[in-house]
Formats: sequence, C-alpha cells, structure tokens
Amino acid sequence: MSIQAFPYKRALVTGGGGFVGSHLVEELLNLDVEVICLDNFSAGKKKNLSTFDSHPLLTVVKSDVTDFDHMSRFFKDVDVVFHQAVSKNTVCMKNPRLDLKINAEGTFNVLEASRIHAVKKVVHASTGSVYGEPVYFPEDEAHPTNPVSFYGTSKLAAEKYCSVFKNLYDMDISVLRYFHVYGPRQEDNDDGGVVSIFIRRVLADQPPVIFGDGKQLRSFTFVKDVVKANILLATKKETNGEVYNCASGLKITIQQLADLVLERFKRTDLTVEYSGWKPGDIRYFEIDNSKIKNLGMNFSWGFEDGVDETIKWMKDNK
Repeated sequence: MSIQAFPYKRALVTGGGGFVGSHLVEELLNLDVEVICLDNFSAGKKKNLSTFDSHPLLTVVKSDVTDFDHMSRFFKDVDVVFHQAVSKNTVCMKNPRLDLKINAEGTFNVLEASRIHAVKKVVHASTGSVYGEPVYFPEDEAHPTNPVSFYGTSKLAAEKYCSVFKNLYDMDISVLRYFHVYGPRQEDNDDGGVVSIFIRRVLADQPPVIFGDGKQLRSFTFVKDVVKANILLATKKETNGEVYNCASGLKITIQQLADLVLERFKRTDLTVEYSGWKPGDIRYFEIDNSKIKNLGMNFSWGFEDGVDETIKWMKDNK
C-alpha cells in the first residue's frame, strides 16, 4: 500500500512491543507514518522493536492501558489508534481478574482517550474466542457470541464498549476478530502459539506434543496478513461500526503442523507425542472470511511459506 492510500499521519499502537503490535508498528513506519508505540512491556518486548527502534518517526512509550491518567496524554494529536494491547488467552485462567482489567477496562480507557482527543479512527483487535462453541459452519460475523473462557468473555465486553462508544459519540471504530495468528516474534514459551512452540521444541531436540488426537482444525493466519487487515480497515470508511473475521480461510490440522515442522527440520528421529485434551479446546474451525475479502483483503501468505518464515526467524534469534 502506498502512503497516498493511507490517510493518517500520526498513529498510536497499544501493545506495540508485542507480537502483532510490533509488526504493525513496522509496517506503519514503512508507510512513513509517525508512530507512538505504547506498551508496558510485561508481555511485549523491546527486542521486537530492535530493528527499527531508532527510526526518526517512532516514539516508544512505556505505559499501561489500565493507567488512564498516564496513558491518555499520549493520544494528543493522534489520527488513528490500533488497539493491540491484550491479556493473552493462555494466561486468563491464572489471573481472570487481571484479564478483565486489561481487556475490558483497558479497552474502555483506550476508547475514552480516543474520544477526548478526537481520534479519527480506532481499529480494535478482538478474537474468535468471543464465539465460543460453534453453532453452525462456517462461522460468520453474525454467529452467536457465547464465549466459554474468561478471555473470550472479557474480549466480548471490549467489543461491546466499542459499539457503545461508536453509537453514543459517533466515533469511527472497527473490530477485527483474530484467528490463530502465527509468525516471527511470537512467544515460543508454553503461553505462546502452537506453531512457535513446536518449532522451539524441535530446535531443542524435543518432539512436538499434541494435546488430543491432532485432528483438530485451525485457521492459521500469518502475522503480516493480519497487519494488512488492520491497515485495510483503517483506510475504508465503510468499516465504521463493523466487525470482521480476520482468518486466512486455510484449514490445517495440528497433526499436519507437527508433521510439517518435523519435515522442515528433517527430524525423522523425532516422533510426535500425544497428551490429553486441553479443557475448552475447540476441535473444529471453519471461518467465513468473505466479509473482509469483499473489502479487498487478500490473505496472500500460504501456510508452508509462513511456517518457513517463522522457522528462519526462530533459528536466527534462538
């Protein structure tokens, strides 16, 4: 996308030191946009910004979306906000009250700061976890929202705040529901994503461990496509007040992922191990992404190419 196609000069990215956030910051800088990266660096990492942290258009601010008085001052003269700060799904069971505070109250604070400072556009990162157990396939944006986790519940509350702020204050707000995002810079510890976890284990001469039978399907979406979707929503006026599934449409089993990682490393000596199902694990996904594709979104990254890119990055940064 050319700079002429991006209508904003100054952007703020909450969670800008995180996995998706850092890629979004990088792309905005590539578009010659002035960027404020706001992160408390509890989950985000400064090393995620290391290749471009000296960029003249980048300002890195250590702040927390739950601290309204401190955080809100950095919204002054901002044109567009990309709200990526989040409490991860994998940690919500450990501290559900903190999960609520970050995902719901933190989103309220971001929206209130955006309102006070007359931000022109807010793009909010949500999750497919708001749907809960599938009622029908493929799951489109009209699918019932009955989350089965603290994380899904707090993220649905955040979506509802977006709707209320849009309706009460005539704010321009769009929502993206992420599905199984993977790629370089993703956490590879046990709270990270399954792609990076499998790669990390094989790099350490350990076999991938599958929870369940490996037949569970996922719609893995490469991080650069997720960034592209964020930028697209920010540039389209018709996205105001709308919710979009951000999913590649690919259907990959966990077994296929494990086999691909072992094949890429040529590790015929390692055999996949199996463990019990994780509580609340949804076994089948079929996501309708036609709404965002009708906007002009093209999910251009194939799964094998994305895995290869992730492996390369993890080898270079281990």
